[in-house]
Amino acid sequence: MPLDGHPAGGPRIPVIKEKIMKLKRASLLTVICLTLFCVTTKTRADVRLPRIFGDHMVLQRDQPIPVWGWADPGEEVSVTLGGTSISTVADDQGKWTVKLPAQQIGDPVTLTAKGKNTLTLTDVLIGEVWLCSGQSNMEWTVASSNDFENEKAAASFPKIRHIKIPKIPSGFPQNDVEATWAVCSPDTVGGFTAAGYFFGRKLHKELDVPIGLINSSWGGTRIEPWTPPCGFAQEPALADLFKQVELTNPANAAYKTTLSAYLKSLEVWAAQADAALKAETPLTPPPAYPAAIQPLTSHGSPTTLYNGMIHPLVPFAMRGAIWYQGESNHGEGMLYYDKMKALVGGWREVWNQGEFPFLYVQIAPFQYGSESPSILPVFWEAQNKSLEIPNTGQVVIHDIGNLKDIHPKNKQDVGDRLALIALAKTYGQKDLVYSGPVFKSLTKEGAKLRVTFDHVGSGLVSRDDKPLTWFEIIGTDTDFVPAEAVIDGDSVILSSPKVKEAAAMRFAWHKLAEPNLANKEGLPAVPFRAGEVPDRDWMSLKVDEAKEFKLIYDLDLKNLGGQINYSVDVSKGFSNPFDRIAYFLELQKIGEETQFVYVSMDAFTDDITKIAVPTVGSKASFQQKVANLNVVSNAAGIATGKGLPGGNIEFWPSNYGPTNSMSVPNASAALWDFGDEPAEPSDGYGCMQVHNYEAKQTIFAINQWKGGPAADIGIGNSTGKTRDWTFTANASQYELKRLRVLVRPE
Repeated sequence: MPLDGHPAGGPRIPVIKEKIMKLKRASLLTVICLTLFCVTTKTRADVRLPRIFGDHMVLQRDQPIPVWGWADPGEEVSVTLGGTSISTVADDQGKWTVKLPAQQIGDPVTLTAKGKNTLTLTDVLIGEVWLCSGQSNMEWTVASSNDFENEKAAASFPKIRHIKIPKIPSGFPQNDVEATWAVCSPDTVGGFTAAGYFFGRKLHKELDVPIGLINSSWGGTRIEPWTPPCGFAQEPALADLFKQVELTNPANAAYKTTLSAYLKSLEVWAAQADAALKAETPLTPPPAYPAAIQPLTSHGSPTTLYNGMIHPLVPFAMRGAIWYQGESNHGEGMLYYDKMKALVGGWREVWNQGEFPFLYVQIAPFQYGSESPSILPVFWEAQNKSLEIPNTGQVVIHDIGNLKDIHPKNKQDVGDRLALIALAKTYGQKDLVYSGPVFKSLTKEGAKLRVTFDHVGSGLVSRDDKPLTWFEIIGTDTDFVPAEAVIDGDSVILSSPKVKEAAAMRFAWHKLAEPNLANKEGLPAVPFRAGEVPDRDWMSLKVDEAKEFKLIYDLDLKNLGGQINYSVDVSKGFSNPFDRIAYFLELQKIGEETQFVYVSMDAFTDDITKIAVPTVGSKASFQQKVANLNVVSNAAGIATGKGLPGGNIEFWPSNYGPTNSMSVPNASAALWDFGDEPAEPSDGYGCMQVHNYEAKQTIFAINQWKGGPAADIGIGNSTGKTRDWTFTANASQYELKRLRVLVRPE
């Protein structure tokens, strides 16, 4: 019996009639409400200002000052600031705007807007206005920062003003917000944006001008919601985002086409409903409204925070913007540069205020779970590249972060460093050192590398007087290794006894890097990498025995999946007998050293088509001991040597369980390890494992290859709940993952 109590054959006809009557009643109520709305909108409307204008606000000095609002259509409105008054007339939508001439700082003034009524705003200052935006590290308050009690006691700065924009996402641009300006005092400063406050405080002290801070920030948000549609339109790399946004725009042709098609489908359904009503027959539900054209309302959707939290501020005159965001985008690498261009370009376009200053904070080092240590440095690289956007500046804070807290509480130095950039680049203090050392050039000097820097200030130093840290170099026969780094003027000389001829280098290339290179002014060096990383064949470099072997299969493990596509497969043309089989697996996570393992053994089959990945198609299935293991590896813990006993292989395409069905010595009956049991179905999870049971270890494993990026791959024992990498689904962690299969001809 269905939930509505009607037979399974469909709802009763009276229920259909009742639903249609409800639709008709709802339509009638809609008409009544619209009629009442039309009547009420014809009543007298007071002159009104958006709430970004209020008592205690700061207006931008030395720039024309836009003032806008609403009144009755055709109503004359006069705006007065100090001794200047300008009049205009509201348009047919009741909107009006004036642009007051540029003002100088002085005593507090009054702003009035007068029409049929008069609005009066008092204690208005003329000074420097900055927009403070981003995610939680910008939203982070003074009260939650270091040394709050002392900061609170010292916060008597009545000429610093702050307004916090409420967190309201919107699918369409909004015209106003509910917010008020606050005067800085010990009672109010705790709720101010900390990075913004310390930035503004330094500017206030240095410039002796009032400071207005517009705090429009929201913890955990990505960059896309803050970006206006015109920003996405500027960047070809973000075409999909622009298309997504435009499809929700009622003025867009694609929106109209989609909606028209939907309305036609509704008409068809309405005709069917009418016929069903007359015939007293069952009726299917109406078509669902197209999801693609529904308004974007989540605070994580593109443009929604621009619409709800930035657009209401436009075109309020300001000097520029400071930005502290990126943690929520940190995994997308260089794409963030395109998104920064969209954000900055979009804001500048909607404000129509030229290339106003845009200053931002490079996010701090942090653990970010188990992700690859180089994901964050690649993001830093994108933030560095964003300096190519005109009139931008970047603060580096890896020396004042907290590896265990994504919200470092030292916001004092963050704000001060932002202010240094503004003082130097925006306010013309030309001799001010505002940046730490920035990579300039790389030259080879024999086996060494010389890295030369810009922004060395009074000179390069180690900020803790210890040897320089987090410099690495790479050669033709090595991976990246720690470098000895010595300061030489405005350069650092890099070398290592392990590297015969250095080719490339990197600095602070790790998510936990807190390097000590700085200039004497105390500003830290910017993370970077330089040079060309050489191509290296670890098997040729590290495994002499491999020269006796013939390559049969070469597999880029990025190509794992339902079909195994080898880049090299000479099995069909190889007919020589062979007495040994070898495997060479190399794995590298982004930014980490390559791990490799080579293992050869006496041949366990004479069928060369069965020595690679044991798919159902290959008909390969082996669970047996193998003799005379030769193992070479740089992975920690792997038992290496020649003629090792204890070899066994588990190759099959089927499912398998942890039971030690073959009684492999040292294996567990409860853990997936080097002694397991195949199970149905035959075309199942899949296992390709070589073990050394004497050493109680997996030498290498490739499982669940049909999972592609979710396959299990590993060298040595897994540290998780299994020892043979089963269920780890970790293949996507590796940038390099390559398997070679070889034989030694007799």
